[in-house]
Amino acid sequence: MSAAEISFPAGNRQNERKWEDAMSSFANRRVISAAGLVLLLGTTAYASNVHLKPPNSSPAFTDLGLDLRATGTLAGLGNGDILVNLVAQANATATCSNPSGTTHQPPGQNPAPVTVSGSQAIPDSEIKNGTVSFRVTTNPPVTPIAGAPGCPNSSWTEDITDLSFTSASITVQQGAGMPPPVVLTVNCTFSSPTKDGPVPSSTVTCTSP
Repeated sequence: MSAAEISFPAGNRQNERKWEDAMSSFANRRVISAAGLVLLLGTTAYASNVHLKPPNSSPAFTDLGLDLRATGTLAGLGNGDILVNLVAQANATATCSNPSGTTHQPPGQNPAPVTVSGSQAIPDSEIKNGTVSFRVTTNPPVTPIAGAPGCPNSSWTEDITDLSFTSASITVQQGAGMPPPVVLTVNCTFSSPTKDGPVPSSTVTCTSP
């Protein structure tokens, strides 16, 4: 029943106006709520479609010695700047230098596994039809290692000379909010620790939760 179908006594126009205002407010809330729900569902569905562009289901990796680089192409993106993050775990190789400057390779001892990370910001203007390529590289580890735990004593200097990567994770952020929501996660493992140079795709296994 609408407000137009309800009659009020001629002397009770104040109640009639209250009824009409209430019904108008209720109708507006229904329209706004429905529009908000459509927008939310549409955004969620669109964001969940972000993926690596076929035929490459995993990024290409390159071991740069102390850094790891990942490249690939994203598809299904919406509007807005994106941030591509790369986090990698690696086994480290180090050398010890005594106070006189003589360098030794510590026998049978290497630092604990290290974690390195990096990110690449890509402006919205570079996204074409929901697609953009990325090239993200981790930052090198902190070296010398404080306290030189792999050397004879703390007066020595322990420098990381190489990283052999064992796994990597890529996350892509896009959208409103601070921080922007994650629209894609790709977790990759290497069947054997990497060596300097391109990482063979046959040794890389990636999944997207």
